[in-house]
Parts: sequence; C-alpha cells; structure tokens
Amino acid sequence: MNYRRLFASLITMVLIFAQSALAADLSIKNSDTIQSLLEAKKGTIVTLQLNGGEEMTGKVRFVSKELVQLEELSGKDYYDGIVDIKKISAIVIRVKK
Repeated sequence: MNYRRLFASLITMVLIFAQSALAADLSIKNSDTIQSLLEAKKGTIVTLQLNGGEEMTGKVRFVSKELVQLEELSGKDYYDGIVDIKKISAIVIRVKK
C-alpha cells in the first residue's frame, strides 16, 4: 500500500513539473530588442511573424545581431531556417499550460 502512495505521489510530481516546463514566462523590459528576446528563448519553440505576413515556427538555435537560426521547423522535417532580424514584426511564444 505504501508503494502505491509513493508511486502516485511521484507520478503527480512528474506531471506537475512537465506542465510547468511546457509553458514559458514572457516579460519585457525597456531595453529589450528582438535580438535580446530571442537570445533569452534559445532552445524554446517560437513563431516568428515576418513583415510580409509569413510565419516561421521552430526552436531558437542561434541569434546574432543580424540573424536568427531556427531548427526543427514546423512542417519541414530535417530543415533549419535563418531569418533576418530586421524582417521580424512579432515573436509568438506559448505561455499557457
């Protein structure tokens, strides 16, 4: 009986931590730029809204002053993408659990 309670407690804790890991906090400061926000989200899946209305979704891999590299592009297995930071009009990040 004690093993069942222990197991149930462990499963509950794992589920709680898994849900919190899926969501990201989003806050900005006066000094933030597209570059600094993307650097803070390295390893996180984001959607970039581009000036022309297109969207690119992927995991932020690398950010420079001019470019951002997304890996694991949504809908395009085995492809990475590189975007000119000046062409980004918005960053969309999942924040709800």
